[in-house]
Amino acid sequence: MESSENTPDEIVRLFCDAWSEGKLDKIMEFFAEDAIYHNIPMEPAAGKDDIRLVIEGFLSMTSSIEFKIIHQVASKEIVMNERIDTLAIGDNPVRLPVAGIFEIGNGLITKWRDYFDMAQFTGA
Repeated sequence: MESSENTPDEIVRLFCDAWSEGKLDKIMEFFAEDAIYHNIPMEPAAGKDDIRLVIEGFLSMTSSIEFKIIHQVASKEIVMNERIDTLAIGDNPVRLPVAGIFEIGNGLITKWRDYFDMAQFTGA
């Protein structure tokens, strides 16, 4: 990860960019040890070990993941973005509109909540 001198806005942008590299360890560098990651349609993951398992699951079922930020706003330690997450699953790319809320503390993500339509993800 880049220097902890980055603003919360920059940290979230760097984090979103890191997904396109598909390197789990690099993605995990952005999280505080006691972070909480909650994909709102699913159960929250608490702590880096649980978050690693969730992210590892996403990375293992895709050949690539890209987060494209459409809009992003930041106010002190809170960052909110509207994104299109594109997951390459087999021959079918899944484009998922997402609203994300990040809380940043000491240069790390302490809370991350993503809101999206599960039916779009599962193709239902």
